[in-house]
Amino acid sequence: MMLATTKVDDFDRFLKIFSTKGAEKRKQHGSKGCTVFRDPAEADRVWVIFDWDDKGWQSFVSDPEVPAIMKEAGHQGKPQAAKLAGRYSA
Repeated sequence: MMLATTKVDDFDRFLKIFSTKGAEKRKQHGSKGCTVFRDPAEADRVWVIFDWDDKGWQSFVSDPEVPAIMKEAGHQGKPQAAKLAGRYSA
């Protein structure tokens, strides 16, 4: 699992591309799915929890077709992956 965040120009446009072209490309790089959240304090910020390993993520971000898909989705910059700080029960 991994957590990433990005800012987008238009949330609806982002979701349309993220859930179609983006999903197809992520699947090619081993993503097993994700959950999307809107930031309650920043309307243009999106948080995504991916069922994905680091190797697949790195393969995805280095794919030469990805920047055009992100541009079409309205990303304002490159998504940033959060560093895992720990895992705890309950």
